[in-house]
This record gives sequence, C-alpha cells and structure tokens, in this order.
Amino acid sequence: MPQDWILGLLGGALIGCAGALYLLGAGRIMGASGIVGGLVDGTARNTWAERLLFLVGLVGAPVLVTQIFGLSPATNATGPGAVLIAAGLLVGLGTRLANGCTSGHGVCGISRLSPRGIVASLLYIGAGMATLALLRQAWGLI
Repeated sequence: MPQDWILGLLGGALIGCAGALYLLGAGRIMGASGIVGGLVDGTARNTWAERLLFLVGLVGAPVLVTQIFGLSPATNATGPGAVLIAAGLLVGLGTRLANGCTSGHGVCGISRLSPRGIVASLLYIGAGMATLALLRQAWGLI
C-alpha cells in the first residue's frame, strides 16, 4: 500500500477512536464545528476549557506526529488563495446550516446509525462532488 493510503487509514481510525473516547468520556458527540461554534458564540461557558483542549489536540496532534515520524505536512491545499478562502467560508456556513460537520454527522452520526447523520453525510458528499466537478470542469479553478 502507498504511504498516503496507510496514513489516511491510520488517521481515520484515530478520528473514530477519538470520537468514541469523547462520547464515552464527555457524554457528547465529537463535532468539531459545534465545539468551535460554542467557543465563538459564547454558548460554551461551562465547557470552554474542555473545548479549548480539544482544539489544541486537534491542531497539535498532527504537528507532533509529523515531528516524531519525520513526515512532511500535507500540502493538498493548492490553488488560488481566494478560492481556498471562499471554500473555507462556505464549509463554515454549511456546517452551521447542517447543524454539524463531517466529524459530527459523518464519523459519529453514521457510526450511531443516526438517520440525520446519514442523510447529512450523503448530502454534503454529493454537494462536494458537484462543486468539485463544476469548479474543475466548467471554470478550471481547481
């Protein structure tokens, strides 16, 4: 297997384990957008430390792993800066509209056989495929 596939598989397994651990330990679903959203809009007053530690781990773990194993950071994000910024803003808007993100709906929702999580995951994957096809084929941006 190529290294990219192995690292992707390992990363997916770690995200699944983190979601299970968060559910068992905190009693809540691990949805990154909800965790960040609670910090931004101030609704996480009682759990701000837990949420902040989660985000530190979310950002710090890949940095630590790349340093320990001598890996180069992922450099998939190529393209015009404006397109990347617009994509990030649209993802943020989509997670608010869908009341969750890929970690909440995709990883934790599907694993719990949540109908809402399954439908949301199918919709955002389909929308992502359509957007990629449109931006790549019709406009040549990606």
